[in-house]
Amino acid sequence: MRLTARSAKHSSKLDLPLTSMIDVVFLLLIYFLVTTSLIEEERELDSGIKVQRASARTADLAPAMVDVVRGGSGYVYRLGGREITSPAELRSVLMRFDNKIDGAIVRVDDGAPFDMAANAIQAAKDAHFLSVSYVPLVQSP
Repeated sequence: MRLTARSAKHSSKLDLPLTSMIDVVFLLLIYFLVTTSLIEEERELDSGIKVQRASARTADLAPAMVDVVRGGSGYVYRLGGREITSPAELRSVLMRFDNKIDGAIVRVDDGAPFDMAANAIQAAKDAHFLSVSYVPLVQSP
């Protein structure tokens, strides 16, 4: 039996060439240092979503408020301090508004005729407001 010969082979040290491994480690270190310095930070990147800014003139305006209330001669359309009696005149006044993006709000008194409320909503839609809302007008007692 040759037991001594085998045990002599196992007891010898293995020599690994470490110079090539050190070269690879240094190459990886240089690669990571170079690539991390070239990557832009996320806060410096441009957004993929572009927002159209509103002009300063229309950004401060409130939505158009059309009130259908009782006036001197029955029910009228009130736009600010102006009282309008016909839907055609209301439509022409609303066409001159600049802030059509903000929409229009039609507030209607409880006793107002249905056709006046419908005409006010239609006039705002014909004036190309993006949204038109109907709100019942509650009078304080």
